[in-house]
This record gives sequence, C-alpha cells and structure tokens, in this order.
Amino acid sequence: MMSIAFIWAVVVGFCCCLWLVLGIRRRQPGEPPVENGWIPYLGCALQFGSNPLEFLRSRQRKYGHIFTCKIAGDYVHFLCDPFSYHSVIRQGRHLDWKKFHFATSVKAFGHQSMDPSHGYTTENLHQTFLKTLQGEALTSLIDNMMENLQGVMLQSDTLKVSSDWEVDGIFAFCYKVMFQSGYLTLFGKELGKGDKMQARQEAQKALVLSALENFKEFDKIFPALVAGLPIHVFKSGHSARENLTKSMLHENLSKRENMSDLISLRMLLNDTLSTFNDTSKARTHVALLWASQANTLPATFWTLFYMIRSPDAIRAAREEVQAILESSNQKADPKKPCLILTREQLDNMTVLDSIIKEAMRLSSASLNVRVAKEDFLLHLDNKESYVIRKDDVIALYPQLLHFDPEIYEDPLTFKYDRYLDENGQEKNVFYREGRKLRYYYMPFGSGVTKCPGRFFAVHEIKQFLTLLLCYFDMELVESDLKAPPLDQSRAGLGILQPTYDVDFKYKLKAQ
Repeated sequence: MMSIAFIWAVVVGFCCCLWLVLGIRRRQPGEPPVENGWIPYLGCALQFGSNPLEFLRSRQRKYGHIFTCKIAGDYVHFLCDPFSYHSVIRQGRHLDWKKFHFATSVKAFGHQSMDPSHGYTTENLHQTFLKTLQGEALTSLIDNMMENLQGVMLQSDTLKVSSDWEVDGIFAFCYKVMFQSGYLTLFGKELGKGDKMQARQEAQKALVLSALENFKEFDKIFPALVAGLPIHVFKSGHSARENLTKSMLHENLSKRENMSDLISLRMLLNDTLSTFNDTSKARTHVALLWASQANTLPATFWTLFYMIRSPDAIRAAREEVQAILESSNQKADPKKPCLILTREQLDNMTVLDSIIKEAMRLSSASLNVRVAKEDFLLHLDNKESYVIRKDDVIALYPQLLHFDPEIYEDPLTFKYDRYLDENGQEKNVFYREGRKLRYYYMPFGSGVTKCPGRFFAVHEIKQFLTLLLCYFDMELVESDLKAPPLDQSRAGLGILQPTYDVDFKYKLKAQ
C-alpha cells in the first residue's frame, strides 16, 4: 500500500511540475500582464464564469485596460478601454472572427464544419445572412411576423384570451407567443386546403409545440456545450436536439409553405455547395432556430417587464402606438386582427426603440471574440502597443461599457427615455471622460461580427409590444416587484435570462 501511494505521489508531483513548466505562460517583453490561474487547463475559468463583470473590473483595477487570462486552455486578452475597441475591430488582417464562431457551432449543434477552409462547403454564410435578413428580404419577414403574431395571440388557443384577467409568467408568455410566431415566420407552415385542412392545422400546431419543448430542453444545456462538454452527457438535451434535427430534415422542410428566404436559400446552398449529409444539413437549420430565438426571447421578456413596471414607459409607448395607428387609419379589433405595420413605421417608433435598447443594455452580457491569425502588434488608443501571439483570443465584454457610470448615469436603473434626445428622436451621442464614444451600445456585437439578424430581432419585439398595447390591458401581479437577477451561467452568450419568472395579468381591452 505504501509503495502504491508513493508511486501516485510521484505521478502527481511529476504532473504538477510538468504543468508548472509547460502549462504556465511567462509574460514576454511587450505583452499584456498575464494571469494563469491556479487550476490546470481551466486557469481563471471558474472565477470568470461566476461573475464576469466583477472579475474583469477587479483585473482592470489591478492590471490596467488590457490583460491576459488563461480560460479553459486559451489565453484571452481582455480589452476594457472602449476608446480602443476600434483598434481591435479594424484589425481584420490579423484577427479571425469566424474561427471561434464556426468551432462553437460545431460543438453545440453537431454538424460538420461550415468554415469553407475545412472543405465541406463553399458557402459564404455571412453573405447568405446579409442577403436574407436585411434589405428587401427584411420587409417580407416583418409582414409575415406581424400576421403570425396576431394569429398566435388571438386566433389560436395558445393564450387564454377574454375580457377577464388571466395570469401568466412574463417569460412563459413571451416564450409561447414569440417562439411560435418566429418559428412559423422562418420555417413556414404546413397548411393545406379542403377537407384535410383541419387535420393539417392540428398537425402544424403539434409540430410547433413539440419544437418549443425540445428547444427549451436543448437550450438548457447550451452553455455547457459551448464550454466543451460532450452532448451525450446530457441525455434529455441530446434527445431534444435530435428531435429538432429530425423535424428539419430537408424531406420535411420541403413540404412547408411560406418559408422565409433565409431557410429556402440555405436549403438550396446546402444541397449545391456542400458535401454535408442529410443530418448535418438539418443540424445547420437547428443552429438557425437557436440563433433566431435564444436571445430574442429573453430580450422580449426584459423589455415587456420593464415597460409594464414603469408607468411613464408604458404611457409613452401607448401614445406612440396610438399615433402610428391613427396616422394609418387603423383600429385594433381582436375579432378581426389585421393590423399592419410597415418597416418605416417600425423604424419611426423611437420610444419603443429606446425601451428595447435600455432593457437590452441592462440584460446583455455578450462576448465579442476574435482569434489572432499570426503574431502582431496591437496599437491602442492611448498610444501603447502590445504583442499578441498567434492563436490567442482578443475579447471585448460590452457589459463593462453598459454599466459604466461615467457613460450612463445611475447605470443599474431602467430609464425608458435614455436613448431619446430632447426632440424625442434617437440619441446616439454619449461621452466618457469628456470624449465622444464611437461604441456605447453593443448587445449585437461589433464590426463584421455584428448579428446580421439584429434588425429583424428589434422589429419583431416592436411588433410584439405594439400588438399587446393595442389589444390588451396589462399589469404586474406585484406592482413594486424588483427585477429578477440575471442568470450568469449564460454570460458571454448574449442576453441573459432571468433566474425566475415574473407573474403578470392581462385581458382584452374593452371595445
């Protein structure tokens, strides 16, 4: 027994020495300060994950505006000076923004690599998104979303709709309405005519509800998959992803009508420009479903929660919506829900825009990541320069910006008009240390990494809020309720979910 213990002690000691020699980075001249952490491989991952904002603030006080931390095997350079963000964003020649995103998608969704350099496809995915989520394609998405939102809210049994108060959780309510509407908008409907129409409608409903439940189950484990844990560890999450995959096989999607340009084009390009097998093709569509919902749903929750809780916000929003309807000679009728909002009208809703921005500012915790293609010298705004090694990661964490009291007075308080100027138009000038900021609001990323679907996301939230304000009266069950804490387990992935739901009540407006 003693000899076995001695052998194990030698092995452990040798591994520790090996880690000290090979697992710790030594700061070289010209490099940022480095913190390796005490846990092999993980480094500072646990400390960062428990509270990213406080972790970065403490290191910023210790090291300055740029420092390096070992996190899950990678060396990450965190840049905390907003005036130097552009120094990173303009370094396209030295930095690869695609590598991290492609690798993350493969880990989470299980499809073959969509990076053209890996040889499975020649599709320029970014261009596909720009072509089908912006420009003329956005108008079609907006129109279909408006129709689907009204159908789900008022013409299905998704919600209990009556002149009596109904109670529901805000997050649950947003999930039901926004997921179903968004799913139908992107992936179309399977509705026929004639005698079989009723049966197909029931099948359609069952399909979407099944997708909703599978999405919830898969989304629970998403942070763990991004962190590198294998999906087979999570039996129910794995099953949910496989169920979603089966529903999105091309043979099933091809039967659907009114499909968005995004999905139609992706199906075509998968079939013509890739060597993906059928399962891999379907999993790329699961990735699009997740991307369209995972941040929009919590963003909708926070926007609705803050709007209802603020009497000034909901009053200003109602006035704006009413003015839009009057200008287009429309009147809300829940028996015949056919309101139409053009893209121009949505763009002119500056009050709703400010409410959405403020809610997202308070709940966003995205991580803007780029990988160094080669060794290079990063020049910062303060004239300092730092050596960056090949394959190192440079990260921007915009929550530092969003919660900065020098930029946003009383930053933890919701102010519905924070993004409105004195004329009620969009405010886009913010200062720090007396200097105008180029970057002050970054929930959607930055530069070429900005979410290509951001315009549709904001428009669909505006549509959702507009319809609620038109058709329903709403109140929190507890009027003085504090905002629920943010779920930090999803930090770095975008909009954080609430740690618990908040009850509200709603009823049809008296006509």
